[in-house]
Amino acid sequence: MKILLTGFEPFGNQTINPSQLVVEQLAQEEIEGVSLITAVLPVDRFQGPDALIRAFIRAQPDAIVCLGEAGGRTAIAIERVAINLLDFNIPDNSGVQLHDEPVRPDGDIAFFSTLPIREIEAALKEAAIPAALSLSAGTFLCNQIFYTIMHYLHKYKLNKPAGFVHLPQLPEQVVAERPLRPSMSLDMMCQGVTLILQTIANHPTVTVHT
Repeated sequence: MKILLTGFEPFGNQTINPSQLVVEQLAQEEIEGVSLITAVLPVDRFQGPDALIRAFIRAQPDAIVCLGEAGGRTAIAIERVAINLLDFNIPDNSGVQLHDEPVRPDGDIAFFSTLPIREIEAALKEAAIPAALSLSAGTFLCNQIFYTIMHYLHKYKLNKPAGFVHLPQLPEQVVAERPLRPSMSLDMMCQGVTLILQTIANHPTVTVHT
């Protein structure tokens, strides 16, 4: 199965983003049953979604998994719902900070993930990797990217599994200033995302858990 895997560049006051590092690491590896295409997206209200759609059109993948960073998360979080709302608690990397605006004025209120989220959660837990289903990807760029791909697939009637996964921060992101904050090693994240990709390849049909 050909899968498009995306991550984000660093944002805020961070110099690294685990989603970018995972994408770059897995791009160098062979994953059984998966032909992987990767992209790192800018944390920019306009450029991020545009880069995602360009990557999708170029790759013509069978499935799409978008990754992002969520500080404070204790586990890999499989997101359930993308909402049509932008409400940034910090500016994006171009200095734009939006409040109470739609992702798409012409779009639906929300879209559910079409990844096999229950199977993904079970596979991660079986491998002793902390994982949980999460209701929402927030209202920053992660949610915008999630909503953008789901809206695009819906608009063009493309029956492809797609969704969003949040990763915890890395130990080196928290050790200096927030040592009690949860973190996860890059190796475990890569192992987890590899399992996610293989689970999708083993469950290739669109699945909606409402």
